[in-house]
Amino acid sequence: MTITSAPPERPGRPPATRRRRGDRLFAGSTTGAGIVILLVLAGVAAFLLVEAWPAVTAPADEIAGGEGLRGYIGPLLFGTLLAAVIALVVATPLAVAIALYITYYAPRRLAAVMGYVIDLLAAIPSVVYGFWGIATLAPALVPFYTWAEEHLGFIPLFAGPASPTGRTMLTAGLMLAVMILPIISALSREVFSQAPALHREAALALGATRWEMIRIAVLPYGKSGVIGGAMLGLGRALGETLAIAIVLSATGGIVTFNLISSTNPSTIAANIALQFPESTGLDVNTLIASGLALFVITLAVNMLARWIVNRRADFSGAN
Repeated sequence: MTITSAPPERPGRPPATRRRRGDRLFAGSTTGAGIVILLVLAGVAAFLLVEAWPAVTAPADEIAGGEGLRGYIGPLLFGTLLAAVIALVVATPLAVAIALYITYYAPRRLAAVMGYVIDLLAAIPSVVYGFWGIATLAPALVPFYTWAEEHLGFIPLFAGPASPTGRTMLTAGLMLAVMILPIISALSREVFSQAPALHREAALALGATRWEMIRIAVLPYGKSGVIGGAMLGLGRALGETLAIAIVLSATGGIVTFNLISSTNPSTIAANIALQFPESTGLDVNTLIASGLALFVITLAVNMLARWIVNRRADFSGAN
């Protein structure tokens, strides 16, 4: 038996030391990046608070509309939430169905193409969605709005009078649904594809059909991921500006659940985009105060989404 000795180590620092230095460098850079992000976020919050304070302390009759800051922001906040909720209600079931089809039903080549096309929707600029909404979607919905007024007018959502242009809150919500669809679908696909193989194979081995396997093993596992994706999409819908400003025929200072009328509440982001260039003095502070309200709501929604997603971070299909 021949005994061979290990080759002599090269002079210099041991590899372990070099690796430890690299780890420390990487950890320091990532920690620094995280601190920078927190500082930027805190700076944005401080700026909004300082600039909005004059509007907070101003008399009610000096705020646009004469009803004070609450009366100014309230209808805008209502319109923002209404458009976002419509988008969420429409987009979430469709995104989940698309994700399940791509993950478990479509052939591999078709699934790859469909996933790529769906993801491309997120890369389309907002102004393009706005032009599509006002030129194609809104006119196409006018016959439906007329029919809904005639046959469903007893429901407050379709009380009418129907808009002759189609530039309604429902049109804006449907457009937002298309815009947030790729976000929800992408996260849902990732979660569904990571469902434990042991659970899926056990369900099929016990005689379950493909849909029963999905209902028993996949959907319970991916529920929190779908909710997290939906809330991330909600955060996108809350902050959408240009597309809403182009499509929605807004009337300031109103609160209505009528989805097919020409009289609609505006959203915070669209109102800021439309009013800011011509505003001066206290009007600017009022717009920034509404932006602060939107900032708080969007931050809360994204934090809640992150918390829901992280709840399943340590889940294992084997336990």
